[in-house]
Amino acid sequence: MLEAPAIAALTILVLALFVGVEVISKVPPLLHTPLMSGSNAISGITVVGAILMAANQGENGTLATWFGFAAIVFATINVVGGFMVTNRMLAMFKPKKSKSEE
Repeated sequence: MLEAPAIAALTILVLALFVGVEVISKVPPLLHTPLMSGSNAISGITVVGAILMAANQGENGTLATWFGFAAIVFATINVVGGFMVTNRMLAMFKPKKSKSEE
């Protein structure tokens, strides 16, 4: 049976999922790309925390190490994808080269 802290953590997770979906669904599509590029900092913090979690196998146990590894992989994908989208977005504002410059 689940203990009280596990039930509280699960409740917070479910509530955070509902709040997150509601907040994101209210954001206009025009703002999605700038918000994604701004969230790269948060994913970077997630990578650092996941590295710390995965590195402390003796203290945290094997399950926490695997969760830390999965968090490293997913957060790194998010950071790289965010930078790719940001680079593409910023490229839209660069002046276009004329055919004579190419």
